[in-house]
Amino acid sequence: MPAITLPDGSVRRFEAPVTGTDLAAAIGPGLARAALAMKVDGALQDLGREIDQDANIVFVTRRDPEALGMIRHDAAHVLAEAVQSLYPGTQVTIGPAIENGFYYDFARNEPFTPEDFAAIEARMREIVAARAPFVREVWDRETAIQFFEDRGERYKAQLIRDLPVTETITIYRQGEWLDLCRGPHMRDTGDVGTAFKLMKVAGAYWRGDHRNAMLTRIYGTAWRDQKELDAYLKQLEEAERRDHRRIGREMDLFHIQEEAVGSIFWHPKGWRLYRTLESYMRRRLDAAGYDEVRTPQLVDRSLWERSGHWEKYREHMFVATVEDEDKVLALKPMNCPCHVQIFKQGLRSYRELPWRMAEFGSCHRYEPSGALHGIMRVRAFTQDDAHIFCTEAQIADETAKFVGLLGSVYADLGFPEFRIKFADRPPVRAGEDSVWDRAEAALREACDRAGVTYELNPGEGAFYGPKLEFVLRDAIGRDWQCGTIQVDFVLPERLDASFIGEDSARHRPVMLHRAILGSFERFIGILIEQYAGRFPLWLAPAQLVVASIVTDAAPYAEEAAAAFRAAGLEAVADTRNEKINAKVREHSLAHVPVLAVVGRREAEARTVALRRLGSDAQETLPLDEAVARLAAEALPPDLRRSTAVPSSLITAGSGGT
Repeated sequence: MPAITLPDGSVRRFEAPVTGTDLAAAIGPGLARAALAMKVDGALQDLGREIDQDANIVFVTRRDPEALGMIRHDAAHVLAEAVQSLYPGTQVTIGPAIENGFYYDFARNEPFTPEDFAAIEARMREIVAARAPFVREVWDRETAIQFFEDRGERYKAQLIRDLPVTETITIYRQGEWLDLCRGPHMRDTGDVGTAFKLMKVAGAYWRGDHRNAMLTRIYGTAWRDQKELDAYLKQLEEAERRDHRRIGREMDLFHIQEEAVGSIFWHPKGWRLYRTLESYMRRRLDAAGYDEVRTPQLVDRSLWERSGHWEKYREHMFVATVEDEDKVLALKPMNCPCHVQIFKQGLRSYRELPWRMAEFGSCHRYEPSGALHGIMRVRAFTQDDAHIFCTEAQIADETAKFVGLLGSVYADLGFPEFRIKFADRPPVRAGEDSVWDRAEAALREACDRAGVTYELNPGEGAFYGPKLEFVLRDAIGRDWQCGTIQVDFVLPERLDASFIGEDSARHRPVMLHRAILGSFERFIGILIEQYAGRFPLWLAPAQLVVASIVTDAAPYAEEAAAAFRAAGLEAVADTRNEKINAKVREHSLAHVPVLAVVGRREAEARTVALRRLGSDAQETLPLDEAVARLAAEALPPDLRRSTAVPSSLITAGSGGT
């Protein structure tokens, strides 16, 4: 006689096991129509599953957050059925829901192309319209293997063979078509709706291993309704307009080539942007009491073995063998073990703690070529990395200080709001549960002390400790996880780091791993797309062009450019014998934020006509006033605060997206 507790606290009792479908109908016809699935004691399940014991039940409707993942999961099944009905002989492999959509990998002699999408989408709509119920079945393992082998579905058979022997083999039917799946699913194919679209095809190795067969992956997107789909497609169009690779070419910032896959060739303008950001971060860290260090690129594998990284990250590490020394060296994929080595030099006292050790550390990690993406995902990158060595009692205070610093930096860079995720212990981890209990408790206390709220990201902590993840939202609504702080009791133990406490005994420090930008390369890519290349003046890699209208004004243009440079601005003179409209167009395409136009009249009056990027309006100012105003505007935010620049000198053109 199960007792069902509902979200409002009411309890319903039944004489026999009851399905979610029957329970919803018993509550009311409106819920019976709206419910797509249910959460039984927090676990998402099909409505058709029986509830045979006391449980807390929450129904999932189309507007609930969980619904979107289910829509996409079911859409993947609909895609697979459509493909197999249109292209007999195609094998299906795996097809999960992913962020913003879903995909399915297919094995077929002839790869699919976007030209196939129209027919596949039309068949998908027919399957949705049929409203075939999703029916869960439990099969015997050997029966399931034989079934898929007989159908020529060797990939599905292999998936079943590789499942743990304790795994329940579940099959989901939708009409005559079926698939191996853990579930859960919605009521029927009609619940998918019609707000879906196939997006692209790509090659994908079976199980991500390049030694296996190449499959064809079809990506799609699915949403609750057409309004959401249209908004997403519009966001994609805007993202294409803001693509950092295209804007990087237009602004002549960087390039990437085959001879250095995953590494960046920074051009002069791009390197100026990089150095501006690096200098800003260095000033912020100096002011926050960090000591900057530098550690080696190549480190013997023995250190990585002691730290645990060799076991966890070996496949992502580049190694080199030194023949005459019989050594294996690794290019560092992270800085943490090297910072512990600096901490261990000499005796450390509790009076030295907390010690905030920072490094703009150059790191290398192997990323498959298919995963690389412009400067956002690379193999060679520089972290704005730091490690805080402290006592357990100092964790909360240091974390709160870090959150304050991070928030200030993000606001300066154009991201005034961010979300925090609390990632707790992963299934595979180092250290005892008691240590994890202490680390997680300290991190929760730090959040309370900093006055910040967080959402739980269960099981996603680092292998050595829990962490906070800081997620930015950009100008077009995309989320980027950049900053992090991680509490680590494990690495100091593994690498035998210690300090002398007030009791004259040795103690282990706690190690807080933290970053704000994450990596300079990726964050610069995010900035390019955030601002669509229209940087605030202080960040802009080319800040000002003084363009002459006539040849007679060329000497004055050079003089004006020199005056701007003397005030610290990145300014050049364009005195070419070209029409001014052509110059304006060229420098606008290069995203130069300010154009100072000078002709005979300006030369005689010693003025400049300022034109902002994206505006046809001009403002004529005396040269000295223009220099003062733009120099004040070009000051980085931290220096502007410290020098108390008059607000009258800061114009509306100093930032924005």
